[in-house]
Amino acid sequence: MLDWLILFYFVGIFVLFFFWIYGIASFVLDVKNKVIPGIRTYRRGRAKQAAEREQEQQREENERQLY
Repeated sequence: MLDWLILFYFVGIFVLFFFWIYGIASFVLDVKNKVIPGIRTYRRGRAKQAAEREQEQQREENERQLY
C-alpha cells in the first residue's frame, strides 16, 4: 500500500512540475516571438511617423519662404 502511495505522490509531483515548466517556457516563447517583434514594429512605425512629420514641416517651411 505504501509503495503505491509513494509512486502516486511522485507521479503527481512530476505532472504538476511538468505543466509548471511548460507554462513558463510557453510564456517565454510568446514574449520572444510575439511581444518583442510587436514592440519593434510599433517603435519602427513611430519613428517613421516622426520622420514624415518632420519632412512635412520642412516642406511647409520651404513653401512659406518661397512666398
